[in-house]
Amino acid sequence: MPTAYEVVRYAILAALGAATLVAVGSWAVTSRRLSPFSPVARGIRRLTDPVLRPVERFLLARGGNPQHAPWWLLGSVIVLGIAALTLSQWLLSTAARLVGGAQTGPRGVVRLVLYFAGQLLSIALIVRVVASWMGPGRHHRWLRPAYVLTDWLVEPLRRIVPPLGVIDITPVVAWFLVQVVLAIVLQAI
Repeated sequence: MPTAYEVVRYAILAALGAATLVAVGSWAVTSRRLSPFSPVARGIRRLTDPVLRPVERFLLARGGNPQHAPWWLLGSVIVLGIAALTLSQWLLSTAARLVGGAQTGPRGVVRLVLYFAGQLLSIALIVRVVASWMGPGRHHRWLRPAYVLTDWLVEPLRRIVPPLGVIDITPVVAWFLVQVVLAIVLQAI
């Protein structure tokens, strides 16, 4: 019997195969590799148009070219598939950690709480760094939690660590510091 992760992998592989067929079929019709008036091309359009219309509307609303919709669909399926695989793998490993931590008694629960606190802090630091590249500032409603979680660590380090030109490496130094301290503390417990 396949595991949950294998089921997710097969579902994503099937979605990727379907998106590839839609993209290639639509490309073959729009680039006139197939005659647009042939029964095969009409069948392809009848099957692919309901899938591609929302993507075309999305692209048009944002100033994009609707002819690129098949490739945007394929790229979206790839990116979302990678995200779904990563998330499912993380959920399964987290569930295994929870079960293992609960079975080892109070020491395991403390290790588990510290591990998850360190992971939350690491994710908040990564969000802070990536958001600084994208433009929204610390006062954006979606980014405030990341700054609240990390300011106590980043701000004191900023006084110690000099910037590299216009690049502030303090969050990266804080991330490495969190990883080292977390490893030492978890090893000690």
